[in-house]
Amino acid sequence: MTWGAAILDADGLRLSAAESRFFREADPFGFILFARNMDTPDQVRALCADMREAVGRDAPILIDQEGGRVQRIWQPHVRNWSPPLDFVEAAGDEAERAMYLRYRLIAAELRGLGVDVNCAPTCDLALPQTHAFLRNRCYGDDPAQVATLARAVANGLLDGGVLPIMKHMPGHGRAHLDTHFELPRVAADLDELDQTDFAVFRALNDLPMGMTGHVVFSALEERAATVSVEAIRTIRDRIGFGGLLMTDDISMEALKGTPAVRTRAAIEAGVDVALFCNAPLAERQAVAEAAEQLSDAAQARAEAALALRVTPEPLDEEAVEDELAALTGSRAYD
Repeated sequence: MTWGAAILDADGLRLSAAESRFFREADPFGFILFARNMDTPDQVRALCADMREAVGRDAPILIDQEGGRVQRIWQPHVRNWSPPLDFVEAAGDEAERAMYLRYRLIAAELRGLGVDVNCAPTCDLALPQTHAFLRNRCYGDDPAQVATLARAVANGLLDGGVLPIMKHMPGHGRAHLDTHFELPRVAADLDELDQTDFAVFRALNDLPMGMTGHVVFSALEERAATVSVEAIRTIRDRIGFGGLLMTDDISMEALKGTPAVRTRAAIEAGVDVALFCNAPLAERQAVAEAAEQLSDAAQARAEAALALRVTPEPLDEEAVEDELAALTGSRAYD
């Protein structure tokens, strides 16, 4: 049986009866959590159980837990991490090991809550024009270094039993606008993109899941990458990504049209799964209907990704914290 080609969220701390009925009928590929869904660890675990029970399977549950501004659950339940770019700069030459340990601890925190997918690593380059909403979420401006650090992030998550999602394909660092509100355009030519933005994703094209960005690349097509046939073809062929490809949140104002129209445009462009967040139940229902079911190829990619969820080896968190303190010169979290 194929799953619905959508990832959806919930209104509150537990599913309502209407949400449970809807999820049972729509059978979305997975779910995503936000701060409004978080109270206590026991409550988060119960919500995750509600979601999986609604679809009758061990569905993936996603979160954006990068650290810094993009962190959905906080102290006292988990560590409050510094922004990734600040953390990398503090670690200096030890950044690769430090990033691995940081995300290995984050994976342990998430697994303990019932969450098994994290929307990280951020593989975008931190460039002079990078918008402030993204810049300190990045890992640097050198493609080779960013690829190395992103690989460390992915490995830390995978070793902790959490699937990584690399974002925002095929690159968001050149965007000088916030896609929550506006659609940025990038004028760089393909040769330059190949050597910079695309190079990071190409180095990690074996990862199980990736996320598109709502950015126009004029060298490809005058449409946001999420709904661009040429951009999706570039991700698949030029970058060589073979994993499950999902959209960034299609409720962002960089995209135009109703949520259902945006969803169909993304699926028809070649994206596997539509991510839709922060909307009334009726809009979630419309998106699930527009997304339909995963294609045969997308279903195979989804199953291959989920097969990489492992039971992690025991972790001595205190020892990891001590090592991180030594690598960064201070505690890396509040």
